[in-house]
Amino acid sequence: MSHFDVGGAERVAVNIAKSPTAGYEYHVVELIRARSQFSREFVAELEASGIRYHRASVPDVHWHYVFERLAAVVFPLWFLPLFLKHRPAVVHSHTEMPDLAVWWFFTLFPRLLVGCKVVRTIHNTRLWTGLEATGRRVERFFRRNNSNVAISVSVRDSYENAYGQRPPIIFNGVADTPQRPYAGLVKGKVNILFAGRLEPQKGIGTLISIAKTMNYGGRFHFHIFGDGHFRQALERELGGLEHVTLGPPVKGLAACLSSFDYMLMPSEFEGLSIMSIEASLAGLPVIANRAPGLADTLPPAWPLMVGGNDLGQYAAIFKKLEKRPQGDELGRMAAAFARSKFGIRRMQQAYEAFYEY
Repeated sequence: MSHFDVGGAERVAVNIAKSPTAGYEYHVVELIRARSQFSREFVAELEASGIRYHRASVPDVHWHYVFERLAAVVFPLWFLPLFLKHRPAVVHSHTEMPDLAVWWFFTLFPRLLVGCKVVRTIHNTRLWTGLEATGRRVERFFRRNNSNVAISVSVRDSYENAYGQRPPIIFNGVADTPQRPYAGLVKGKVNILFAGRLEPQKGIGTLISIAKTMNYGGRFHFHIFGDGHFRQALERELGGLEHVTLGPPVKGLAACLSSFDYMLMPSEFEGLSIMSIEASLAGLPVIANRAPGLADTLPPAWPLMVGGNDLGQYAAIFKKLEKRPQGDELGRMAAAFARSKFGIRRMQQAYEAFYEY
């Protein structure tokens, strides 16, 4: 995985590695060394679950993507001794920089593919932005080795359109999380939550516009938690607003989701949004852009969906929003849909069957 930090792909990898199936020993390998409080808690979770892990040496530096690419280039140097020591039967990569690292490793050491299956989960509907030429070489490797697994219909169809292969689908599994109150709610307001990476695909520009212009008589309070390349822009645009609370990623936020009134997700695209599924399981309705990989997580004809991140459509929704009683019809509808479609044990067994295929 890319780093031991907040992220849907990281959560999927850990949920797979928690599988109780006899005969499997999982190791989790980090490509870029994260250093946040969340990272320390992430490591503690791995240790508590008995999952063996291996930390990266290249630091997580937010100001430029070059460090991610550097991590992929130097990865074979420190992964080779690890590979030779444990001789894995399967190497399973999650997200583009780990995909690049795995491709580069087996390009340098092709004989190590003998007896080792490569599996690659495609987590997104758009791949290799800014690295198209390199991406084509990487994709030839994964297609040649029948490695690909898609996490949603949108991801599968996007991959087929771009690369001509129709991978199987294994839906991400998400667990129900026991809920507890969140202490930071603002009384008397409709509390709106955004939580995720502050990157272009998450629709940060739209998020800023909504938070700045759609407070409608002071009815709302926006809680925005995350980190990434757009953090400074977010602080500059929203940091001085009384109706906005900005903060870093919150460990264990999934256990507090039911406290909020609505979640806001203006993503431009997703693979299959874990955060949206977690919100639905907690009965928290999601105000969402009808983006590939996000729309898949919500019931058909979901009433809080907009097209193309249209601000007029968001405005029409926000003008009607009121403080929501817990256990309302929207929350029940979302929870029932999520439970029927996304289960952790089903995901674990599906991947293990693919490992042995």
